[in-house]
Amino acid sequence: MASPQGSGAPLEFGGPLGAAALMLLLPATMFHLLLVARSGPARLLGPPPYLPGPEVLWSPQMLLLWFTWLGLQAALYLLPARKVAEGQELKDKSRLRYPINGFQALVLTALLVGLAVSAGLPLGALPEMLLPLAFAATLTAFIFSLLLYLKALVAPASALAPGGNSGNPIYDFFLGRELNPRIWSFDFKYFCELRPGLIGWVLINLALLMQEAELRGSPSLAMWLVNGFQLLYVGDALWHEEAVLTTMDITHDGFGFMLAFGDLAWVPFTYSLQAQFLLHHPQPLGLPMASVICLINAVGYYIFRGANSQKHTFRKNPSDPRVAGLETIPTATGRQLLVSGWWGVVRHPNYLGDLIMALAWSLPCGVSHLLPYFYLLYFTSLLVHREARDEQQCLRKYGLAWHEYCRRVPYRILPYVY
Repeated sequence: MASPQGSGAPLEFGGPLGAAALMLLLPATMFHLLLVARSGPARLLGPPPYLPGPEVLWSPQMLLLWFTWLGLQAALYLLPARKVAEGQELKDKSRLRYPINGFQALVLTALLVGLAVSAGLPLGALPEMLLPLAFAATLTAFIFSLLLYLKALVAPASALAPGGNSGNPIYDFFLGRELNPRIWSFDFKYFCELRPGLIGWVLINLALLMQEAELRGSPSLAMWLVNGFQLLYVGDALWHEEAVLTTMDITHDGFGFMLAFGDLAWVPFTYSLQAQFLLHHPQPLGLPMASVICLINAVGYYIFRGANSQKHTFRKNPSDPRVAGLETIPTATGRQLLVSGWWGVVRHPNYLGDLIMALAWSLPCGVSHLLPYFYLLYFTSLLVHREARDEQQCLRKYGLAWHEYCRRVPYRILPYVY
C-alpha cells in the first residue's frame, strides 16, 4: 500500500505552496511564450506585447476542435495494437497491459491530415488559433485533473501513487493521487504521456511550416531543420513507446495536474516555440552551418537512443547478448545496476543526449534572440531536477549499492562538469 506522505516523508516541488505557484506559473509562462513569439521584439524577459482578453482566449469552436483532436487520438489508441506489453509489477503483484500502437497512431494521423489538406483543410491557418487552443487545453487539464482527483478518492489504497497522498488537497491535486487511473482498459496517464501532445506538437510545427510557405513562397531551411529534428524525436518516442513503461512518470508519479497539463498543453504549445519564432522572425541559414547543426543533432540522438536502448534491453532481459557483457553492481532488491556501457560514462547519459538535441533545435533560430533557447534552458532545469528526484528514489531503493554506483560513476549528466 502507498503510505501517506504526511507521515514524515519530504514533499517535492516546494510542497503545497510550490504546487499552487506552479499551477499558476506554468500556464502563465506558456501564454507569455505564445504572445512574445509573434511580437516584433520577441523578448523572453519582459512583459508580453499585450494581455489577451476573454474574447481572444475563449472560443467554443476551438474547444470543439480540441475535443475532436483528443477524440481522434483516443480512437486510434483503441485500435488493435501491433503488440500488447506488460508494465512493471505493482504493489499488489499484478501487471497492467498496454497497447503499443503509438507509432501506428502517428502514421494514421499523418494520412488523415494529408487527406484533409488535399480536400481543402486550411492547415496553414492553425498558427492563428494557438492562443484559444492553448486556453482550451489548459481548461481541459484543470477539469480533467479535478476528475482524476475525485476518482482517486474512491480508489483502493493499493492503486495510489507513492507521492501524491500527503493529505493536502492542493499538493495531491498537483502531483496526482492515483498511479494508473483507468476506465476498463483505457489508461489515462499512458494515453496522455505520448499521444495527443507529441503528435499535436509535430502537427503545429507542420502548420507553421505551411504558413511560412504561404507567406514567403517556400519554407526556410531553418524551418525544415526544426521540423525534421523534432519529427525524428517524436517518431522515435512513439516507435519505442514500450520503453515509457519503465519511466518515472509511469512507475512512480501519480496522474494529476503536473502530468495532465504538461502532456496536453505544455508540450504542444511550448515545444513548438522554435517553429513559432521562425515564422515571425525568419533567420538566414547557410548550408555549412546547417550541416554543423545536423551533426550536433545526430550526436545527441546517437547518445540518447543508444543509452535508452541499452537501458530498456537490460531491463527486459539482462541475458540479452547486446548487454550480457556489461558490468553490473548487484543490489539487495535482486536487480542489477549497469556500471559500464553508456551508463558507466555518466548516471543519466540519455539526459545528455536530450540536451544536445535541444541545443540543435535552437541553433537554426540564430543567436540574436534568447527566446528560441527557452526550451534548452527550461529542459536543462527540468532534467537536473528530475535527475535529483531519481537519485533520491534510487538511494531509497538500492541503498549501499547506489552509493557504490555513484562512486564508480561520479558525474550525473555532463562528464567532468556535472
